[in-house]
Amino acid sequence: MSAFELFVNFAARSGFFTWVIMIWLSIYFIITFGILFSRYLYLGYWLSIEKSSLESMLMGAKNVRDDSILRKCSNASGASEKLLNVCKNVAEKNATSGLWMLSIIASTAPFIGLFGTVVSILQTFSGLGQSGSASLGVIAPAISEALVATATGIFVAIPAYSANLFLRRKAYEVIVYVQREVDILLSAHESKRDN
Repeated sequence: MSAFELFVNFAARSGFFTWVIMIWLSIYFIITFGILFSRYLYLGYWLSIEKSSLESMLMGAKNVRDDSILRKCSNASGASEKLLNVCKNVAEKNATSGLWMLSIIASTAPFIGLFGTVVSILQTFSGLGQSGSASLGVIAPAISEALVATATGIFVAIPAYSANLFLRRKAYEVIVYVQREVDILLSAHESKRDN
């Protein structure tokens, strides 16, 4: 039996509640990859800006580049530690924005799938009780179809969890560069004050 025939058979035998669960998990799957690709591109671009800004400061530039997030917090005369820390905190918030959604998807998708499985099995046993027919040929396909919801929930949770960890690491790299820039700015400000 081909995959298409299996899908058509599953679709024909599935009830309304199973479809709701599958659509819900499909939306989660789409959101996961939407967040993954958009945040990866955004964080990659931002990381290149901060990396370039740090490199130019290490080569003798007096301030961060114009496109750095710290530009608004520093000027030619220096910057205060409090203001730079505020900007660093804003950068951290921006870098981790949207990752809460991946955490929710990763933690709830298996439970949604399991809930769909439990409801489908309950419906199967209820139908078997009313019909009085309880052979293995009747029970096995119904239970295997019910387990599709659990498998789908796990299938959705794994990429969401992986994307969350991957993007958190990328955000951490951005924050490390921002922190290094803050350290250089504060060091330059202190040396000016000492002279």
